[in-house]
Amino acid sequence: MVSSLPSLPSVLGTDPSSCILDAFRTAIAKRVSDALPPLTIEQAYTGVDYGKKGVDFTVALPRFRLPGKPDELAKKVITDFQPDDFVSSITHDRQFLHFQLNTASLIREVLNQIHTLTYDSPTGKPSYGTNTSGAGKKLVIEYSSPNIAKSFHVGHLRSMIIGAFLDNLYKACGWEVISLNYLGNWGTQFGMITTGFEKYYSQEELEKDAIKHLYDVYVKVSKDADSDPNVKVEAAKWFKRMEDGDESALANWRVWREMSVKKYIEEYERLNVSFKVYMGESEVGKEWQDRALERLEEMGLISDADGAKLVDLEKWKLGKAVLCKANGTSIYLTRDLGGAIERWEKYHFDKMIYIVVSQQDLHLSQFFKMLSLMEFPWADRLEHVNYGLELGMSTRKGTAVFLDQIVREASSVMRKQMKRNEVKYNNIEDPEMVAREVGITGIKIHDMAAKR
Repeated sequence: MVSSLPSLPSVLGTDPSSCILDAFRTAIAKRVSDALPPLTIEQAYTGVDYGKKGVDFTVALPRFRLPGKPDELAKKVITDFQPDDFVSSITHDRQFLHFQLNTASLIREVLNQIHTLTYDSPTGKPSYGTNTSGAGKKLVIEYSSPNIAKSFHVGHLRSMIIGAFLDNLYKACGWEVISLNYLGNWGTQFGMITTGFEKYYSQEELEKDAIKHLYDVYVKVSKDADSDPNVKVEAAKWFKRMEDGDESALANWRVWREMSVKKYIEEYERLNVSFKVYMGESEVGKEWQDRALERLEEMGLISDADGAKLVDLEKWKLGKAVLCKANGTSIYLTRDLGGAIERWEKYHFDKMIYIVVSQQDLHLSQFFKMLSLMEFPWADRLEHVNYGLELGMSTRKGTAVFLDQIVREASSVMRKQMKRNEVKYNNIEDPEMVAREVGITGIKIHDMAAKR
């Protein structure tokens, strides 16, 4: 259905055909620019901000740097004002002008646009809420990224919710999005699990719930390591054998990885999240890690400290970053550097976003700075979106809160709420499914509402 609003001048960067609010903002900008020459409609548009406390739009007059006092400028805009199809009232409040929209026009136009772009879209597919501002651009976004052999906990949930939101947002803006789940499937912690597996392994528990059993093993061996330093020494030896390709050390790890990925895919399907690419730290090609180290060596950025290789970033207040342990094993910073180079060679992205907990802020800063020092022209295309972790949570100490627990609790609460109206509850075809879906939705909304 065609809009019944009066025609307006076109403003670069706006698209009223897909976002009707652009038309209302343009109408306000025209009113302001007409009253305050030499202000152009484009300049005025940039000053039309969404209002607060019940106000639809607000214009801060000082931002235009026009001659005259704000009161005088406001008077010029308000003089001879008559309500029209766009604006019902203007209120002058010190340096600000507050605009209330014509409610009837707004409701009519929004509903018409939703209907048209949902059922009569030129492409034949629902397109309301989308635009083409990112057409031709490519985003790689890494999020969730749990460690294999550990259950999906609330920290992964937070990363997943933020990541899935940005994933959908960029897609809606026309970007090609490569959503990447970078599984933590490599590192000394797997040497720890292997060490503990020899001591605490139970075939019965493994068959009953493999992920939970491996998590229990990790908690127990971590407690052992607190009192016995040799446990970590053995774990490091196991991981060295894994990096050297020792099949006897890799056999169990491959089984754990397969079981973990299968479990994670089930969890993601339940949360209506999917990824284009699943890959792990172990899959970062050694050639790309070697290339990163060689480039740092060539630029004289690597120094040796008792056999370990590190990069001094003190000049930028980022400390010293370890790249390689004294025993020759890599750490995740090395793998991140190699992984970034590999992704650029594969995807040639316009932007790459990492959704990573704020406890890793220093790591990401070191990682980004090193890529910049290596003079990769795409280094400034990387972005870190962080978030806070639930306080007191630790998989090592066994205090993590897992997704299954949260979903069960949310579903239980919703079921109790639904049962408060027995008549409606009995008319629901599948109350268990409804309670679970509403509960999961509540979890997502609650988490997105929290400050990061």
